[in-house]
Amino acid sequence: MPRYAVWFDIPVHDLDRAIAFYSAVLAVEVKRESHPSFTIGLLPHGDDDVAGCLFVSGDTKPSAEGILLYFNANGRLEEAVAAAESRGGRLLEPAHPIGSFGFRAVVLDSEGNRIALHSERLVA
Repeated sequence: MPRYAVWFDIPVHDLDRAIAFYSAVLAVEVKRESHPSFTIGLLPHGDDDVAGCLFVSGDTKPSAEGILLYFNANGRLEEAVAAAESRGGRLLEPAHPIGSFGFRAVVLDSEGNRIALHSERLVA
């Protein structure tokens, strides 16, 4: 079956602040990459993974409305929520079960985007 989601862009106001936020929340290195016409914060991914980046644009703004993107915080949901809050994010919905799909918490990132942090289990 083909993969239908292949890439995502997360609009941000301050690229450095957003890179620090996502690096702390996801416990990974988000890499700053400069290209001739743009600079992004590239989220880590493997060859077969859905990939994405953080970017600044005059046309696209962060939003707490619309699509809800889930990020993997498997086994470290409480730690990810704490990192979000310490890096300028705000907890919107505390960790709660989502049926057989595990648990999620919903936060606003440092830029004002609503995102979900997902874990198969509540604690490690």
